[in-house]
Amino acid sequence: MAIIQADPHKERIDKIITRWLKRHLQRLGAEVDLNQLNSLVEDKDMLAENLENWAQQERQEGEKLGMEKGEKLGIEKTARNLLKLGVLSDEQIAEATGLALDKVAKLRIEGKG
Repeated sequence: MAIIQADPHKERIDKIITRWLKRHLQRLGAEVDLNQLNSLVEDKDMLAENLENWAQQERQEGEKLGMEKGEKLGIEKTARNLLKLGVLSDEQIAEATGLALDKVAKLRIEGKG
């Protein structure tokens, strides 16, 4: 902000950078309301709040995806362990773990390789 404010063409630079930032954030899929953002210099508090909200949403989404991935890996590990025991059929393992039958069959083939 200080660099923009120190420039003799600050209004033009502010407008160009603000427009670029809005477009860039929209391309990234930011789910923040940037329609009212007209100036980085004048609206820096609103921009900071929107960016913090977006960052928080991204962190929460990342945590959720991480937990889902961990849960999926745990289920597949359980299925592999059941396959190693050699007591249950693919259908029984699919039913017990909630995995699709073709996924269990694929895990069985991978375990033999």
